Amino acid sequence: MALAAHDAADRVEQLIILTERLTDLIAREAQAFESRRPQDAAAQVEETQRLANIYRHESARVRAEPNLVFGAPPDQRQKLVRATEAFDAVLARHGRAVMAAKTVTEGLVRAIADEVASQRQQSAGYGPGATTATNSAAAATAITLNRTA
Repeated sequence: MALAAHDAADRVEQLIILTERLTDLIAREAQAFESRRPQDAAAQVEETQRLANIYRHESARVRAEPNLVFGAPPDQRQKLVRATEAFDAVLARHGRAVMAAKTVTEGLVRAIADEVASQRQQSAGYGPGATTATNSAAAATAITLNRTA
């Protein structure tokens, strides 16, 4: 999907609106991750993806054809530059929040897997003289996580 602009000023105005809306959505997602409530970010995922695709497409068009925005008034183009700078800052914040959530999640999964492995008994042989040992280093354990939790 592309923007349907009448002229450069209209295109720049639509890009400003798009960038500001996308910035707001990504800032909310970052806040959800920072608040340790990633499930709150799920509500806007589809809209964020849709707008991000439009933004990516339009950014590529403007890079390929700069004259699409050069006819807009300088103050309006400057407003687009400021909106883009704010968007870049929010993207950096979002990246840090997602990386922190990823690190915490990986640590939790590792801790759970280690605990399950330490509690699982390993068979040391077959037959009537077989013994059991708890060797967590040798235990290969599979765990299943509920994605809706």
